[in-house]
Amino acid sequence: MYAIVEILGQQFKVEAGKKLFVHRMNEAERGSAVEFDKVLLIDNEGAVKVGAPVVEGAKVVGEVVSHVRGEKVIVFHKKRRKGYRKRNGHRQDFTEVLVKEIVA
Repeated sequence: MYAIVEILGQQFKVEAGKKLFVHRMNEAERGSAVEFDKVLLIDNEGAVKVGAPVVEGAKVVGEVVSHVRGEKVIVFHKKRRKGYRKRNGHRQDFTEVLVKEIVA
């Protein structure tokens, strides 16, 4: 069983027991339970329910494992033959969520 759920403006495919990295959820503490109500699709061994826009009565229950930082991404701009080069780095903050169950 899996579900497509919208979390903080992004869509993720979730399964029970899997870990998920979403953008930083500042209001969520470590070890706290979180629920996501915007379930767009549920597949239960071939029986697919598609929401319009969401599946009624469905939710995904998870637990916040930790807050982590992602790998460094280098942003490099260059204009050829002009001597213009600009280098910048960025590390995104993520929240690691363990999916407990999918309620359909």
